[in-house]
Amino acid sequence: MRLTSIYLALAAFSAIAADYPTPEPTRSDEPIAKAFSAGKAAEYLDSVGVGWTRDHKCITCHTNMQYLAARPLLPGDDGWKEVRMFLEKTVEAWSKGEKPKCDAYVVATAFALSFNDSQKTGKLSPNTRLALDRMFDIQLKTGEWNWLKCNWPPLEHDDYYGATLAALAAGIAPDDYAKSETARIGIEKLRSYFKQTPAPDLHHTAMLLWASTRIEGLMIPAERNKTIAALKLKQQKDGGWALPSLGTYNRRDGTPNDPNAASDGYGTGFVSYVLLQAGVPKTDPAIVNGVKWLKSNQRESGRWYTRSLNNDKAHYIADAGTAFCILALNASGEKVGK
Repeated sequence: MRLTSIYLALAAFSAIAADYPTPEPTRSDEPIAKAFSAGKAAEYLDSVGVGWTRDHKCITCHTNMQYLAARPLLPGDDGWKEVRMFLEKTVEAWSKGEKPKCDAYVVATAFALSFNDSQKTGKLSPNTRLALDRMFDIQLKTGEWNWLKCNWPPLEHDDYYGATLAALAAGIAPDDYAKSETARIGIEKLRSYFKQTPAPDLHHTAMLLWASTRIEGLMIPAERNKTIAALKLKQQKDGGWALPSLGTYNRRDGTPNDPNAASDGYGTGFVSYVLLQAGVPKTDPAIVNGVKWLKSNQRESGRWYTRSLNNDKAHYIADAGTAFCILALNASGEKVGK
């Protein structure tokens, strides 16, 4: 199957599927919503997740990858199925000889399908297995993947992020995929890579912490405790976290990001979710205050604002940030579904 066939199938599906109005551009001064609304979050995620897939015909870490992870938790439309269908058709094309766009595309696809399987059915689908197997097939001998290096931190920036994402894809996968022979060999390479390669910043250390909750041997208890403590120290007085505080990042114009910037959706959603996955109790003050921030800082569009680390043209990181906010709220016990 050629990729053009995938696009034709997606177009046919889109023609009978729901329309998702494009949201207004992300801006820092968008009014705060009067109250948290799971429905508005769903509307926003549908508009950007399905919209990105239709418009760009690809998967990205900042938008529709995390969309497939979070959207099934929310009430309403099944737009996520269109995104999943696109990815499954893509995997089927690979199995018939189509070359993936890049190695990072394979890892992101495997993660999205794996997380979606764990959320929806608890069973590993055949196409998810194919994506995961393909992911390990293209793993470098040194344990990592040839990741996108577009200078777009923290996601499309360096090999380390891709390695943590691959570890999560395998660890989250249902049916003990991580114990399969293909995964076992690849995971051993990952353990070696993480042992020899220090995380470049706290964001990626948090990614490794998250992965360590799914794959044994990525962090020893002392390292996990140290990372949890470091993340808690970055919490701001209002209960949130700011993405720029999780690393040292320079914007495209050469100016630094402010580590003391206001709390944002990605920082708060991501850190809260990772801490919960790492076993921090829901009653811990850091979690309680983080949840309060999340429930009181949703914008009228349904998104949570996050300023891009790169430029102010388009704050796509707000898409992933909004997905993490939903994941964090759900993990904390807050009702986000029907």
